[in-house]
Amino acid sequence: MQREAAVENRTFILAPGGGFDNGSVVDTGKPAEPSSSEITVRIHASSLNYHDYGVVKGPMAPKDQSRIPMSDGAGEVTAVGPDVTEFAVGDSLVSTFFPHWLDGVPTHEAFPTTPGDGVDGFAREYVTLPATAFTHAPKGWTHAEAATITTAGVTAWRALFVHGGLKPGQTVLTLGTGGVSIYALQLAVAAGARVICTSSSDAKLERLKALGAHAVINYRSEPKWGKRVRELTDGRGVDHVIEVGGPGTIEQSMLATAVGGHVSLIGVLTGIQGEFPLRFALMRQQRLQGVLVGSRRDQQDFVTALENTGIRPVLDQHFPLESLVDAFRYEESGEHFGKICVDIGPKANA
Repeated sequence: MQREAAVENRTFILAPGGGFDNGSVVDTGKPAEPSSSEITVRIHASSLNYHDYGVVKGPMAPKDQSRIPMSDGAGEVTAVGPDVTEFAVGDSLVSTFFPHWLDGVPTHEAFPTTPGDGVDGFAREYVTLPATAFTHAPKGWTHAEAATITTAGVTAWRALFVHGGLKPGQTVLTLGTGGVSIYALQLAVAAGARVICTSSSDAKLERLKALGAHAVINYRSEPKWGKRVRELTDGRGVDHVIEVGGPGTIEQSMLATAVGGHVSLIGVLTGIQGEFPLRFALMRQQRLQGVLVGSRRDQQDFVTALENTGIRPVLDQHFPLESLVDAFRYEESGEHFGKICVDIGPKANA
């Protein structure tokens, strides 16, 4: 086995209970040598997701143990176990959200096996894990670009194509300008769909149009935007909604959805409790599907789609590992457009 010399393993460790003031970067030493089916990966980049924010901020952090956060990790193989044939030293890889969900129907409830939540994540320079906890990154992508795939990218892919069965000529509604919504816009446009996007910023709406949105709505100036979506679709409504808001947006999303349409329940930006407009689901026979990222096979299929379409992620700012909390404060501000990246070690976008 070959191994890159590692004199340190800079790691962001969050104290039990989390909190922006309760994390620090320390040297945790060289990772373990890979066993027969494991690989060692030099992590170069991660990207922020709302789920990671919940862990680092505190509400979703383990209360009784420390945690290395971040569910997304992209880097380079530095060592392989003797039984590993899928990867070789030097390969560029990206982590999976559910390391034990390889294919088929979901096998785990919530996040007990998710890196950065139930187990330690990728806010560190080196990690040794089973080879099945990773997939190849798209050819030619930077590590920072690849780090956007694990959570946001696979979620959008599964919502639109695995469950949604998106077809050319259909209409998709996306909410906001976070990673899932922008990936969904790009994927839908590439598939020949018509996309309507919402945001509270006119400047961001212009950027969404530049990415291919056919129509945009400022939800601050049009709080009943579900009605506006129906007007833009000649009264019919959209075929698919990428619903990332939660209880504060679900009624407008379902109002905007066509008879027999599909709503992907993805985010909880407005909370986890609220009234549910059951009348829309029943009267319009709408399909509502909870989407919690996807399997390793979903990620592999998504990577293939990215390589064949030429889609590249929209990256916002980069932060070094030592400024991870600053990155989350920036995410909290809502000023970002697309993915916020964390460079771990040498600049991941270099």
